[in-house]
Amino acid sequence: MQRDVKSTKDSFFREAYRIVANIPYGRVISYGRIAAMLGNPRAARQVGWAMRACPDELPWHRVVMKDGTVTGGAFAALRRRMLEDEDVGFLSDGRVDMDAYEWEGS
Repeated sequence: MQRDVKSTKDSFFREAYRIVANIPYGRVISYGRIAAMLGNPRAARQVGWAMRACPDELPWHRVVMKDGTVTGGAFAALRRRMLEDEDVGFLSDGRVDMDAYEWEGS
């Protein structure tokens, strides 16, 4: 049974990474939207777990909270700089302007 759980987790992570790989430059997507695209809209937290293990070559910094908050603990400032380098706009309270920069996915 443990093998099936690990296989399911690995598959979920791979599919999340497939979506992240397609986020366009200068756009962001929320953890929840990725979860919904994967057919499990209540799995935003699991998408967050996948992002913690995300391969460096993927644009992991483009995944934010649904309200535009940039998370990541010690990496939050780095993520914000990376988004600013892509000309992603921020609101006065420090959140990404989701109305202008959210990628709907495809």
